[in-house]
Amino acid sequence: MMQTSRTGIFKMEREIKAEGFTLIELIVVIFIISLTTALIMPSFWGSGENILKTEAKRISSTLRYTYDESIGKKQTYLLNVDLDKQMWGFRSKNEEKNFRIKEDLEIRDVMVPSLGEISTGEVTVEFGPLGPEESIIIHLKKGTYEYTIMLNHLNGRTKILEGYKL
Repeated sequence: MMQTSRTGIFKMEREIKAEGFTLIELIVVIFIISLTTALIMPSFWGSGENILKTEAKRISSTLRYTYDESIGKKQTYLLNVDLDKQMWGFRSKNEEKNFRIKEDLEIRDVMVPSLGEISTGEVTVEFGPLGPEESIIIHLKKGTYEYTIMLNHLNGRTKILEGYKL
């Protein structure tokens, strides 16, 4: 009988097994999670500014394109910015393109020297065979972030500046 009880106790000791993770396994998992978070989170923090900058580049490219096409083809192009509908685009005899501002961005205002600062309604600027007669400044905004897009009417170059600039 003594043998049987010893065997029974021995079997019971073998069945009890500690479950869980070792300290090294926990440290490795925490390190991987921390590294992943450190790489991914900065892209989410700056997403508002990145979207705004991308839209500023898109408008800048359209201004340059309109300038180049009007001079290259010796045709009149019209740049139209609708501040109420938050849309912008251009048109000529043969071509027309319209764009809508992305997400919760807004065109704050458009400045043309002869018209002043326009913050509501529509603005149409003519790009003749020699380009526009005046410089154009467009201000974009998303929350606390702002960008300024400037078109130099003499050489067709555009600048994108951070903040509200005149």
